[in-house]
Amino acid sequence: MGRLFGTDGIRGIANQDLTCELATQLGRAAACVLTNKSNRHPKVLIGKDTRLSSDMLETAMASGLCSVGASVVTLGVVPTPAVAYLVEKYKADAGIMISASHNSFEYNGIKIFSGDGFKLPDDLEERIEDIILGKSDISGEYPDAAGIGTVTRAENATRDYIDHVKSTVHFSLDGMKIAIDTANGSASTTAETLFTELGAQVTMLNDQPDGVNVNRDCGSTHMEGLIEYVKTHPVDAGVAFDGDADRCLMVDELGNFVDGDFIMAICALDMKSRGKLNHNTVVGTIMTNMGFQRFCEDNGIHFEATKVGDRYVLEEMLLRGFSFGGEQSGHVIFRDFATTGDGQMTACQLLSLLRRREAKLSSMATLMQRFPQTIVNIQVSPEGKLAFYTEPKVRSAIDEAAEILGRDGRIIVRPSGTEPLLRVMVEGKDEELIRQLAEKVAKTVREELV
Repeated sequence: MGRLFGTDGIRGIANQDLTCELATQLGRAAACVLTNKSNRHPKVLIGKDTRLSSDMLETAMASGLCSVGASVVTLGVVPTPAVAYLVEKYKADAGIMISASHNSFEYNGIKIFSGDGFKLPDDLEERIEDIILGKSDISGEYPDAAGIGTVTRAENATRDYIDHVKSTVHFSLDGMKIAIDTANGSASTTAETLFTELGAQVTMLNDQPDGVNVNRDCGSTHMEGLIEYVKTHPVDAGVAFDGDADRCLMVDELGNFVDGDFIMAICALDMKSRGKLNHNTVVGTIMTNMGFQRFCEDNGIHFEATKVGDRYVLEEMLLRGFSFGGEQSGHVIFRDFATTGDGQMTACQLLSLLRRREAKLSSMATLMQRFPQTIVNIQVSPEGKLAFYTEPKVRSAIDEAAEILGRDGRIIVRPSGTEPLLRVMVEGKDEELIRQLAEKVAKTVREELV
C-alpha cells in the first residue's frame, strides 16, 4: 500500500490530515484513473455519513471531480453499502463514500468504489496516490470552461437502497421486536423504515445525529447501552451498526453479545443446509476466533483466512467463487446480494433466518464455542508502526508468548489499517494466561515503540 490509503480507504483527522485540498486532489485523481477516457462527462456518485466534516469534504471532492469534467451525483447521508449498490444501479463510473466508519467524529475518511460496486484494488489506489503525490501529471486532463462538470442530487437514493435490501429477504420479520442502535450514523436514515417495512416492531436508539455524536458511546463499538436495553426490555434481539452501517453486531434476547463470528456461524450453517454456501467454504481473516474454525471443522465447512480487512475477504471470495465471508468486527459479505459488507443486510438475513426456523438467537448462538480472546490496543506513531516489523525485542516477546501458548492458542500483533494503533491479540483456552501474555507483549511494545 502507498502512503495515503489504508485497508479501508483514506482516513485521518478532518481539516488536519484529511483536508479540503487533499479531497479536491483526490477527486481529480480518482476521476482520471477510474473513468472511461472516451466518456467526456463520467458520472461519479458521492455519499456521506453524519459527521460534521462530511459536508465540507463532499463539497471539496465534488469540486475536484467537476474540474476534470466529471458529472457528480450526490446521494446525501447513506450507508456505505448503499454507494456500492447504487453505483451500478445508476450506471455510474465510480462511487465515493465520505466516512470514517467506526471512528469518532473528528476523523473522516474517503472510500472509493469502481463502477461495478467493488472497493478499489491496491494497484488502482497506487495510481491515484501517484497523481496526488506528484509522480504522475494530469494537467492535460483539465477541460475548457464548457467542459466543466456539474453537480446534481439523487432524490431517491435511500428508497432505492432500502428496496434492494428488502428484496434479499424472503421471510418477513412479522411479530419480531427489535432494538436498533444506529450509532447516530448513516443507518439513522434507513433502518427504521427498512425493518418496519419488513414487519418488525422497532425501537430506535441513538438515531439523532448532530454532527459530533456519531459512534459516541453507542453503536457497534460501544455495545453496553444496547445490552442494557435488551436486558431490561422484552425484545427478540438488539442490533448495532457503526457510523457508516457496513458492519453489524447483535445482542440476543437474554442480553448476550453476539459478534461477527457467531453471526457467520449461524448463517453459514443455514446456507450450507440450503445449498447456498458455495464450495462449502467461509472466508474469514487471521483474527477470526479459533472457536469459529473448530465450528467449521465440526460441521464439514472449509475455512479460508485472509489478511485483516473486508476488502481482502472479498478478494478471496471473488478469486475462488465463494459466496460468504466476513470479519469478527461485523463486516459480513453475502456475495449473492452485495459487493461489500452490509450491516443492515446482515441483520435482515439473520433475523429472517430466526423467524423461518422459529428459533431464539440465544439458542442459535450456542452452535459455536468461542475461545477466550484478549485484544490490547497501543497508540503509536506512523514511525512506530513501521519499526514494529524490525524491532528485535518486540519480535522476541511475540515469539516467547507463542511458544507458551503452543497448539492451544495463538498471538497476532499487527498495525491497524484505519487507526494509529498496534493491536495485540492473544487467544487460547486459559483466559488468565492470555490476559497476562497480552499485557506482557503490550508492555514491550510500549517500551520499544511508543
